[in-house]
Amino acid sequence: MNVFLFILAGSFSMQSFDVRWRSLFLFCLGIAVATTFIMQWLASDFWLDDQKFSILGLELFYSKREVIDVLTQIKQPAKIALNYQLIFDFVFMTGVYPGIASLCMMVRGKIYNAAPRNILFALAMLQPVAWAFDITENIFLLNWMDKPEIGSEFSTYHNIVAVKWLIALAGIFTSIVLVIFKKRRRSR
Repeated sequence: MNVFLFILAGSFSMQSFDVRWRSLFLFCLGIAVATTFIMQWLASDFWLDDQKFSILGLELFYSKREVIDVLTQIKQPAKIALNYQLIFDFVFMTGVYPGIASLCMMVRGKIYNAAPRNILFALAMLQPVAWAFDITENIFLLNWMDKPEIGSEFSTYHNIVAVKWLIALAGIFTSIVLVIFKKRRRSR
């Protein structure tokens, strides 16, 4: 039994741990980049009459009235492009949130101070929450596309979107800042 535990512990060395997170990160990055290209191509059809609209506008910046206007007045090919954009966003999510979590864990593996390690771990563990909020956001938009009657749930929608962005960006920026800080300290 002890030999088995020794072999098992040896197979999960720190180097193996780092390689696994890096492999997951690169795989997720590939998914995110590929779906980003597809979604950008679809977004080229996001026109309402002679005005361009954006998915970020629908998520963060448009008022309830503007979202209703877009969803009630949208015509083909913009309507089908928006529908496909939201569907491809589900695939994008499978790359972006595990990718951010793996980035946090890779950086965490290179930091020895307990406080930043704990922060990175917490941010990695929060990425499934951001993912769930992104799924919820897309469900709201897909439902509103079918039936553009937006009630009091609009403020909940905006809060979900804001928290999603906050969690995701906190994971990315904290990881980047800590890597830069570590490299600067090393170069001294």
